[in-house]
Amino acid sequence: MIRNVWLIPLIPAVSFFLILFFGKKLPKKGAEIGILSIGSTAVMALVSAGQWIGEEAPRHPIERHLTWFKIGGIDIGAGIHVDGLTVMMLVVVTFISLMVHVYSTGYMHQDRRYTFFFAALSLFSAAMLNLVVADNTLQLMIGWELVGLCSFMLIGHWWEEGVNSDAAIKAFITTRIGDVGLMLGIITLFFAAGQNFEIAHLNHEALTGGISHGLLLAGGVLLFLGVMGKSAQFPLHVWLPDAMAGPTPVSALIHAATMVVAGVYLVARLYGVFWSAFSISMGGINLVALIAGITVIIAAALAFVQDDVKKVLAYSTVSQLGYMVMALGCGAWTAGVFHLFTHAFFKALLFLGSGSLIHAVHSNNMSDMGGLKKYMPTTFVTFIIGSVALAGIPPLAGFWSKDEILNGASAGNYKLFLAVGLIGAFMTACYMTRACYLIFWGEYRGHGHPHESPPSMVWPLRILAVPSIFVGLLNAPGVEKFHDWVEFEVDGVKPFLLHPDFNVGLAVLSTLVALAGVGTALAYYNKGFLKGLTERVGLARTGYKVLVNKYYLDALFIDGVIRKIQYPIAKAAYWVNQNVIDGIVNAVGVASRKAANITYDYFDQQVIDGIVNGAGFTAEEGGAALRHTQSGRVQQYAAYLFGASALLAVILVIVT
Repeated sequence: MIRNVWLIPLIPAVSFFLILFFGKKLPKKGAEIGILSIGSTAVMALVSAGQWIGEEAPRHPIERHLTWFKIGGIDIGAGIHVDGLTVMMLVVVTFISLMVHVYSTGYMHQDRRYTFFFAALSLFSAAMLNLVVADNTLQLMIGWELVGLCSFMLIGHWWEEGVNSDAAIKAFITTRIGDVGLMLGIITLFFAAGQNFEIAHLNHEALTGGISHGLLLAGGVLLFLGVMGKSAQFPLHVWLPDAMAGPTPVSALIHAATMVVAGVYLVARLYGVFWSAFSISMGGINLVALIAGITVIIAAALAFVQDDVKKVLAYSTVSQLGYMVMALGCGAWTAGVFHLFTHAFFKALLFLGSGSLIHAVHSNNMSDMGGLKKYMPTTFVTFIIGSVALAGIPPLAGFWSKDEILNGASAGNYKLFLAVGLIGAFMTACYMTRACYLIFWGEYRGHGHPHESPPSMVWPLRILAVPSIFVGLLNAPGVEKFHDWVEFEVDGVKPFLLHPDFNVGLAVLSTLVALAGVGTALAYYNKGFLKGLTERVGLARTGYKVLVNKYYLDALFIDGVIRKIQYPIAKAAYWVNQNVIDGIVNAVGVASRKAANITYDYFDQQVIDGIVNGAGFTAEEGGAALRHTQSGRVQQYAAYLFGASALLAVILVIVT
């Protein structure tokens, strides 16, 4: 199976077309095709992972390539590159997508575009899976762009409402800004590496000095611009919270297994390029770690002022993506990838849990919730599990991956980012405690009668809760299987990667920091400690205002950049429309009218009518002449016959 993983992206791609063309005629409106296809790929991914784990070390990547055509000796084609990172991502994407598909049968029940929704989910999964198995940057970019297209369709699924279509457009345009950098980076590295798109070749050339540092730096910066857009790193993170306008299952898929983790995967897959370009092994500060560190803090702070439960989780995702990229920027490759792995399960759990809450109270706002633990016991327990895992409290999954990131930053002389990680851990525990308290404790503040969600929605929550608790143990001290299965190496060459031993002291410190975050939030919301601070202290009021306005980045981008460009372009376009396009249309109209007048006056009236009138006159005169031959006299008819016969006889004599 592992040598045929190309089937894994192919099956949901075929499913997309089957659902689109035949879904509405089926009993489940196409959902059964989507679930069957993604379920089969999940099984295939697990089998492939088992085969990879079962092979004896050293495990070399499995590669298969098909050349479509050559242009000037340049290979254009598609292929697969299978290693530990690939099979890990295949398991994550297919498993989370399967849970989302099953969950959606209940959440999207009776939706006006139910069939199209499942078709789009299949295409979304296929695009991400294609990106994961790609052996060259062209194929990777195709999957990358298809993921962006699918996110546009699904974020704007309910496009009739302006806020949804606006959010879809914002996501599409913001990520396209980053994608310009990605494409330019691919082109730069293509020429720098001897006109080659193969990812393994690019990594090898970068690690062995085959590409000059200047070109590597230029290519790395451009590629990282794509990462900033797709994985919502500061300052291109602004699209992700607005993406919550889409259906909640889409939010789970985007935030856990597709779209936003594509950027993290790109850094991990092309790590030879990034490691060499930014001198990641040198310690201190580099662009990747710096941007990611900023993202960790600014996104976590924004989560505190959100009332929409999905936006709390959205800013949490931005912050956690910052953790992943920061780990990669600090040389802790395994830690960053491991956090991607564990985060996928508990973030999918939290988003699907939020969908269960919204389904019950018909509101996204936590101010309309409260006291729901007694009405929704399954959602309550699973949401708490996801929150504890996200907060990094042992022994749940998030603790092990977060702790490895902190340990890597500490061992790699990245002290600044160790501090960022600890501050982020405190903030994460704090805002998630706030969310849980507002949702599940106190009195119910909404309308109607909340109730537990149907089995199609709660069973995915139960299933996702299991890995959210246990998958972190794969890299626990004494086990460390994840590190053995997933490691970065290119043809026997690998960069210096940080994988320090478990640090008990740092683990205790990070746990105490997380518990302090929990205690602070409970003291504020349950005991009223420091409540009213924002009303009494001017600095706190100012900070709150800045957070509510999202650091004024939207205003800066829209008013300071977009409209500065938009208005002159719109004005010029209007002038062209009024003076050029309308002028051409009016000129064509005038010319057509004149041509019609000429045609009518001369051709129609004089030529056509002349011919018709002439034919009528000839027929009339001929008829008058023929009337004289119709006398009714037999003798006259006999004379005509005799004369005609004589004339015919003369002609025959002459001819013969």
